[in-house]
Amino acid sequence: IDYNVYEMILGRPSLLHAKFRETEAYWQGRRDEVIADYKRDSIDLVRALDMDLIAVHPVARAGYRPTPFERLDDATYRDPETGRLHQISSVTGDLMEMPVNTAYRRHATVEGLQAEIDALRAAPELDPNDSAYEVIRHAVAQLGQTHFVAALINGLEWPRFGETEEESWMSLVQRPDICAKIAELQGVEMLREARLCARLGVDGIMAVGDHGSSSGLLASPRIYRKMCYPWQKAQADEARKHGLKVLRHCCGNVAPILNELAEINDAWEAIQPTAGMDIGEIKRQVGDRLCLWGGIWHEHIHSGAPED
Repeated sequence: IDYNVYEMILGRPSLLHAKFRETEAYWQGRRDEVIADYKRDSIDLVRALDMDLIAVHPVARAGYRPTPFERLDDATYRDPETGRLHQISSVTGDLMEMPVNTAYRRHATVEGLQAEIDALRAAPELDPNDSAYEVIRHAVAQLGQTHFVAALINGLEWPRFGETEEESWMSLVQRPDICAKIAELQGVEMLREARLCARLGVDGIMAVGDHGSSSGLLASPRIYRKMCYPWQKAQADEARKHGLKVLRHCCGNVAPILNELAEINDAWEAIQPTAGMDIGEIKRQVGDRLCLWGGIWHEHIHSGAPED
């Protein structure tokens, strides 16, 4: 939920998920003001709408103040450290690198990734008192006795890399050795996050990672089962070992891996009718093993007529 919904319902300005306004606030050294809005408005919206659940996530640490970008015009900015151009998206309102298909730029090697994995395995456990988890702690303190508190964490999408969007998808087939190491690096971090969430006192984790497009899986189910599934299952097992429920956000058509989703998770959110995901049919297939959460045509909500 973005800032405009918070502002309309709560009747006041908000920096919570406020796109470029939030970015500017960080540039101006107003991190604490941003996080104060996160803490206040996330709680107030849940109460205003009489929700049963709140989903919260890590935030920028105390003292976070990135170097401001150079403004070139009303929508274009230059990163002074790299020289790369960024533009405010006319669709989402976010400040995005242009061209946007370079988001996965990474010169990865098996050796370099293994060094990162070894360092992560040897690192101390994540600290629940870290300022990055300030909003999660606040939600538990305010709503933990009355609401289900879910921590939004990495759920491992497709572990890819490349100079462009196209190259990143090709890497799954052309360099599976490197992609498998990227999955392992994320997987080790996912296990650390699951243990942290239990120490934070939340009720469950909500693992985020989209696997489907509107027409089918974004990559082969064989690749999913080899690279993603083992780490997702390990994350779920670790979470349940510490008494947490396992929820998953996953958009798109994921019919080929429906059984895996049912095996790993307690609940699945974002069942997308426009991608061919019929919640009634899914209920017949896996409804005895998986809580189904979704099936709403969001396209109707934001662009349809009242009858829709």
